[in-house]
Amino acid sequence: MNSAQRVLVIGGTACGPKAAARIKRCKPDAEVTILEKSEILSFGACGMPYYVEGLFEDINTLTETPIGVRRTPQFFDKCKGVQVYTGTEATSIDRDNKQVFAREKNSEQEKAYHYDKLVLATGARAIRPPIPGVDLGRIWTMKESGDAESVAESISTQGLKRAVIIGAGLIGVEMAEALTSRGLEVTLVEMFDQILPQMLDKEMAMLGAKHLRQKGVNLKLGTKVTGFEGKDNVEAVKLEEESVSADMVLLSAGIKQNDELAREAGLECFEKGGIKINNFCQTSDPDIYAGGDCVFNDYLHPVLRSQLFVPLGSTANKHGRVIADNISGNRATNFPGVQCTSICKVFDYSFARTGLTETMAKQEGHEVETMIVSGADKPHYFPNHNPLNIKLIASKRDRTILGAQVVGPGVADKRIDVVASAMYFNASLDDLTNIDLSYAPPFSPPLDPITVAAFGLNNKMDGLAKGLPPLKAKEIMDSENDLVLLDVRTPEEFQAMRIPDSRVVNIPLGQLKQRIQEIPEDKPVLAFCKISMRGYEAQRILEAAGFDNVYFIEGGVVGWPLEIETGEPQS
Repeated sequence: MNSAQRVLVIGGTACGPKAAARIKRCKPDAEVTILEKSEILSFGACGMPYYVEGLFEDINTLTETPIGVRRTPQFFDKCKGVQVYTGTEATSIDRDNKQVFAREKNSEQEKAYHYDKLVLATGARAIRPPIPGVDLGRIWTMKESGDAESVAESISTQGLKRAVIIGAGLIGVEMAEALTSRGLEVTLVEMFDQILPQMLDKEMAMLGAKHLRQKGVNLKLGTKVTGFEGKDNVEAVKLEEESVSADMVLLSAGIKQNDELAREAGLECFEKGGIKINNFCQTSDPDIYAGGDCVFNDYLHPVLRSQLFVPLGSTANKHGRVIADNISGNRATNFPGVQCTSICKVFDYSFARTGLTETMAKQEGHEVETMIVSGADKPHYFPNHNPLNIKLIASKRDRTILGAQVVGPGVADKRIDVVASAMYFNASLDDLTNIDLSYAPPFSPPLDPITVAAFGLNNKMDGLAKGLPPLKAKEIMDSENDLVLLDVRTPEEFQAMRIPDSRVVNIPLGQLKQRIQEIPEDKPVLAFCKISMRGYEAQRILEAAGFDNVYFIEGGVVGWPLEIETGEPQS
């Protein structure tokens, strides 16, 4: 009698194959089977925008190992010891008898697969909003390999010239670059008034929006799609106040968890979608595990009481490992949750975030302080140094780090990963400043930008630095007519680029003490420079001279998300 443990996995994209392969490594005598309804296994869906862009030629590259071997059923059988049935869709779960019924493609007959432990890795599907005309041709989502192939082929063979993308989340902004690079005129529509609304605070998103516009992307923010027009294929997208011509449309309006199989089996699920799991990735049935996009992710940091859906391939693979360890009895492994760490590259900019945004932190009832710091990722004398804009969010109560965002053409992943690591260990701002980060000119300035940001936020909490985030400064500029905008850069810097406002007074920092009488003491003063290091110093100089209503604009001209004037000043 065969007593080997039978493990059945439903879903063959990320979590499922990871769990299956590790179970076999940890428990070689286990019988592990994967059922996958498509014909494709271990597909790296995050690479699809780069395929459409043309960075590699074969979509099957996204199913290959690092040495170029396709992850086929034969590969899993011979290399992993896992039996895989593709084109096989699970239709129901019989928990009492521990079996799953599944049907092969184009077949009406169902077959029963028995299990001792069951893994649900059913993923999620792209949302197609119920908008009039959504079923017209040339309206795609970007979730399956066939989506990317169809888009790329249609661009090449049908001469598509105008694309409209609905949704400015991660896929939306990445596809904006991909389609622009293919020569299409791209319009990006978002119902929120900013790009990446679930990832960034508005002032950081505005910096990214400026970059997208500079690259030719037409942004339509704060507007909704009301319909699609065309005969057979889409020809126009109707917005609330206008219509935009389109040869193709990409729907990037989010995804929905595939939890129907679990619900029908009586497993506990969240009302809004997603299978409920505990810290061991077990469902409400202890013999059934779940992971990847079909579940609802928890947040790691104890400051967040709400639950978030953060679908990422990295999380799905971690779920798979946790599931495998607990099924195989290797050791009891706990999944601690996620910190919402995410990053993307769009044209020359990186967008990165970890932890809470300022908006989320306030919604959770935290009293927060923030600091926006701009600076270069390498010393100014080193070739290819690039600017970064960093926003740090911390608790006023105990200075615990709550989150960070990084936007700009500089190296962002290193900085966001440092903060993510610090947050994992519940670090304070002081802890962040004391981490012994590597230094050499090819990699960073002597004080890394993330260290400078932490110092700056500490100074702000100590009352030394009286910084204003850019949008707060703009609010004051709009409401207070009689103020001084003190630009303490050199005349050459002022000539090259500046904030366009008639109230700007240019006094270089080195001349400020000698010319301090030119600044009226009875008016609010907002000082700034290129990145506002000199703006902060100007604030301290003026306060020492008796000024009591002086601030500096965080991020300076580099971090100013609104209009910037270049060239000779207008007379």
